[in-house]
Amino acid sequence: MSNLAQPAVIWTALIYLAVVVAIGFWAARRTRSPKDFFIAGQSIGLIVTGLAVTSAAFSGFIFMGGPGMAYRMGLASLFIVIPSSFTAGMLCWVVAKRLRLLAEVREIFTVPDVIFCRYRSRRASGLAAVAVLVGTIGYLGAQLKALGILIEAIFGTREVLGGWSLAAAMAVGLVIVVFYATAGGMVAGVYTDLFQGALMVGAAIAVFYYALRVGGGLEQMTRSIAESQRFGPSHLDPMGSIPVFTAMGFFFVFAVGSLGQPHMLHKFFMIDDPRKLKWMPMVIGVSQTLCVLIWLGIGLAVPALVAGGRMAPLDNPDQASPLFLLGFTPAILAGLVFAGILAAIMSTADSFLNIGAAALVRDLPKAFGRKVGDELAWGRLAVVAIAVSAAVFAYVYGDLIALLGTFAFGTFGAALVPALAVGLNWHRVTAAAATASIATGMGVNLVLEFLAKQTFISCLPGLPFQSGILPSAVSLAASFTVLFLVTWFTWNRRQPDLGEDVDFVMSVGKSTSK
Repeated sequence: MSNLAQPAVIWTALIYLAVVVAIGFWAARRTRSPKDFFIAGQSIGLIVTGLAVTSAAFSGFIFMGGPGMAYRMGLASLFIVIPSSFTAGMLCWVVAKRLRLLAEVREIFTVPDVIFCRYRSRRASGLAAVAVLVGTIGYLGAQLKALGILIEAIFGTREVLGGWSLAAAMAVGLVIVVFYATAGGMVAGVYTDLFQGALMVGAAIAVFYYALRVGGGLEQMTRSIAESQRFGPSHLDPMGSIPVFTAMGFFFVFAVGSLGQPHMLHKFFMIDDPRKLKWMPMVIGVSQTLCVLIWLGIGLAVPALVAGGRMAPLDNPDQASPLFLLGFTPAILAGLVFAGILAAIMSTADSFLNIGAAALVRDLPKAFGRKVGDELAWGRLAVVAIAVSAAVFAYVYGDLIALLGTFAFGTFGAALVPALAVGLNWHRVTAAAATASIATGMGVNLVLEFLAKQTFISCLPGLPFQSGILPSAVSLAASFTVLFLVTWFTWNRRQPDLGEDVDFVMSVGKSTSK
C-alpha cells in the first residue's frame, strides 16, 4: 500500500470524480424527456454504443471481481470470459438488429417493452419487469461493493484518512452514483462510457505489461504458482480447483446468457442508425478482449507474488486488483487504472439504475394497465430506492463481487434469454410459453441460489449439489425446456395479432415463411 503515500493516486481519482460530476451536470441539461433519460434520445453513434456495451458487461465485475475470482479458483475462472470471443457477434446477429428495428417502429425503452410488443401479454412483460428488478439489485450491488472496496483502498489507510470501513466507503460511493444517475440518466452513462472505454483499454494493456514484468513473465509466474503449497498445479489446470460442471456451467451461462442481459441489450435501443450494427461485433469484441487482460494479468501475478513471499496472502480475494496496483505499479498508472475502474463502475451502475427505474416506473405499471404521470420525476425517485436496496443487499450477501455478479447475470439469462433470443426469431413461440419460461427461469434460479449459495464454488461436504452444477445453468436449461414444451402444446391456439410492423421486423433477414 506504499503508493497511497504518493499524492498522484489520490489526485488522479479525485480529478476523475470531478470529470464525472461535470458530465452529470452537462447531461442533466440535455435530459428533458423520458426518451432522453431512458435511451439517451436514441442519438448515440457506433463507437460510443459499442464501448457502452463493453463497459456494461465488464465494469467492476471484471476489473475487481475477475482477479479475485482467479485468486480463489485459478485459471478455471476464465471460463466466464472465454465466451466474450464470440458473444459480441452472437448478440448483434441474434437479437440486436431486431431490438433496434422494433424501437424504430414502436415506442420501446426497455426489454419488458420488447416482451409486450412481441407477445402482446401484460403478464409476460410484468414478469420480465420483476426479473429485471431482481437482477438489477444483484448486479448493481456488485458494482457498489466494488466501488466501496476501491474507495476504501484509495482513501482507507491510517496515513490518509484514518481508515474507512467497507460500509462507509459503500455509502460514499452510493451518494456519488445516485447523484450521477438522477441528474443525467442514460445521457450521462453513455458519455462516461466513451471516457471509460478509451481509458480502460489502454490501462488494461499497461497493467498486463507490469504484471508480466513484476512476476518475471508467464513462465516464471506459472512455475511459482505450481510449486507453492498454497496453490499448487491444480490452480493452473483448465478446471482449476472447481468441479467440471461448475466450469462448464460458467461457459454455458456466460455464453448463452449474454443474449438476455438488459443492461447490454438496452444500449442497442440508443444507436442512431441501425445499419451501423454490422460493425458492432468488431468494436465490442476488440475492446472486451483487451480489457480481459486485467483479469489474466493480475489473476496470475497476485498468486505468483503470494507464492514467492513478495505479497501477503489475501484475506479478501476481491482486494487483488487494488493491492497489486498500489504495491507494484507506478503511482500514476495506479491512479489512472483506479480512475478507469471508477468510470466503469459508475457507467454500469448508471445503466442498472436506469433500467431498474424504468421497470418500476414504466413496465410494472403498464403490466397492470396503468401509467405513471411524470415518468421523469418518478424515475429519479426510483433510482434512489433501487440504489439503497442494492447496497444493503450487497453488504448482507457478503461474498465475492464476481459471485454476486454471477447470480445477477444468471437471473437475467434464465428469465429472459429464451423469450427474447428464440421468440424474436421464431413466430410460433406463444405468449403462454414466454410467460412460463420467464417465471420458470427466475423462480428456479432464486430457489436454487437460496438453497445452495455456499455450495457450488466451495463444494462443502454434506450440502446438496456437490457435483458443482450452477443454479443459473440449471435454471437457464429449465427455461429453454419450458419454452419449447409450452410452445409445442399451445402454438395451435389463436395468437394475438402482432401488427404488420412487428411482423415485418421479425421477418427481416429470413428467406422462409413463418
